[in-house]
Amino acid sequence: MIRVLIAEDMRILRDALGAILAAEDDIDVVGAVDTGDAIVSTARRVRPDVAVIDIGLPGIDGIDAAVELSVAVPACRTLILTGVARPANLRRSVDARLDGFMLKDAPAVELVAAIRTIASGGKVVDPQLAYVAMDAPRTPLTERETAVLQRTASGAAPREIARELHLSYGTVRNYLASAVTKLGARNRVDAVRIASEADWL
Repeated sequence: MIRVLIAEDMRILRDALGAILAAEDDIDVVGAVDTGDAIVSTARRVRPDVAVIDIGLPGIDGIDAAVELSVAVPACRTLILTGVARPANLRRSVDARLDGFMLKDAPAVELVAAIRTIASGGKVVDPQLAYVAMDAPRTPLTERETAVLQRTASGAAPREIARELHLSYGTVRNYLASAVTKLGARNRVDAVRIASEADWL
């Protein structure tokens, strides 16, 4: 029996996923949560084999929660579900060595098959997402430049970013200047626009 934990913030989808999976003879839904913050504590209690996690959860997002889960409950494997085919999210999942990544509009039979594959040690990536990711250009930004630009996009000032990331004010300004240069942008606002349109933030 494959023990499954569902993490989905929309109740109707969470209930629908639970009903679909509970109908399978070899799957037992052992828990369901609606925030990223609840995943690890619930998994420690119910010990799932596979966690099916929505990427856009409140609190900790699905990918970050899956990474925490892989440390806290190493035996639990993860399948990320997303409603939008964003190459950056697939890359984050692959970089984090997660086990599966699928679009939410995949047929139920494919979701069930993915869970079985992951539970048996395999990996699953939605083909449509894989093609989108292969066609998309790689970001020229470093991880730190991306983090600083993301916070700039959310409205944070350099001094706030410095405090949040435990960096000096000058270092944050240098990362911003470097990002502007690499993207061929006119200024920080333009850099945020370019990076956002390219799906690098």
